[in-house]
Amino acid sequence: MTPPDFIQSWLSGMNISPSWGMIITTTIASLAVLIISFIVFFISRRIVRNIISRIIKRTRTDLENIRVEKNFFNRLTLLVPALVIQFFVPMVLAEYPQIQIFVGRLVNLYFIITVVLVLDVLITILHNIYQTLKVAQDIPLTGFFQVVKIVLYFVGIIFVISVIFNRAPVFLFSGLGAMTAVLMLVFKDSILGFVAGIQLITNRMLKQGDWIEMPKYGADGDVIDITLTTVKVRNWDKTITTIPTYALISDSFKNWRGMQESGGRRIKRAVYIDINSIRFCAPDMLERFTKIRYIADYMKQKHDELEKYNIPLGIEAQDSANARRLTNIGTFRAYVSAYLKNHPMINLDMTFLVRQLPPGDHGLPLEIYVFCKDKAWANYEAIQSDIFDHLLAILPEFDLRVFQFPTGSDLRKIQDSAINNKIN
Repeated sequence: MTPPDFIQSWLSGMNISPSWGMIITTTIASLAVLIISFIVFFISRRIVRNIISRIIKRTRTDLENIRVEKNFFNRLTLLVPALVIQFFVPMVLAEYPQIQIFVGRLVNLYFIITVVLVLDVLITILHNIYQTLKVAQDIPLTGFFQVVKIVLYFVGIIFVISVIFNRAPVFLFSGLGAMTAVLMLVFKDSILGFVAGIQLITNRMLKQGDWIEMPKYGADGDVIDITLTTVKVRNWDKTITTIPTYALISDSFKNWRGMQESGGRRIKRAVYIDINSIRFCAPDMLERFTKIRYIADYMKQKHDELEKYNIPLGIEAQDSANARRLTNIGTFRAYVSAYLKNHPMINLDMTFLVRQLPPGDHGLPLEIYVFCKDKAWANYEAIQSDIFDHLLAILPEFDLRVFQFPTGSDLRKIQDSAINNKIN
């Protein structure tokens, strides 16, 4: 004899009519089922919080800690009441088929929503686990996990509607063809972002930690997050710029990853020489230059080379237009090249140039095009500054001047000189 039959026979013995007895029996049985489901839920929740949590804390693994943080097991216990009620409903509401169908639908709705929530947490756990892997830096899948969540919730909504209207899910899925245009409009950014994310990952165009520049969006900094619809960049002034993911495919941007993965960071800067200070080297200048350590061998080599060329000219070599002579700008260029080759922070295996650019309104540019071994921004700037500090300071040793537009002090000197000449 089942409990409802026992209650029914007991009420009949109290001279209660069968109709009222059935109502009272169903009510008592329903309350009993609710109490049982609550007790089972409470017990399962306590087991999760006490026993499983202790085991997880003792293991101290990243995987288990992630599960605890996301309350995966707590949400999983939400399925227990639905399973208990689903098991007892046919027994309790056997005499009321309409109510049984209604309660069954409510239980199904609860079950669908709970399963969606549990799967949502599970996807988040898998995403967090993936983020701890080294491959996540090269292949970010945040957008993919977001797409999976969108599909999950979309399918969940379809099943909820199918339960409410008592229609098969296949019927509702087949009717979505007519709504394709609306769905594409609603999920336009998500679709574009997902396609763009696949292209970014496939072509390895971008990953977290990359330094990118995108002036159109005011972005200049490190990529901190790549999602389905946006890419977040922390600029060097600590502001955050949000860029649509598909914009990284349709527009151009500069990625500094190649520099970071290479053997050095480029130094490309010019010293502008006053053309009026360029001249042939006098004997006293040549004697002074031979005492400079970095170019002592260069001066000896050039001396032998020039003698070898000038001696056969005989008397013609007395004319400066016929003889070969060193210039202070050429000697300085040789000094800069030797100085950089002896610098410990210059990578000699990469492009190394000390060249003259076409002269212009600002004098003769002597450009340095080399690569610094230290790629850290602060260290790189310090090394670059030290190099040019030295070159600017030693420039007068070669009787050269840096080009500079006249300033207020220069104009005052000219004025004072004119006044003194007038007085004299």
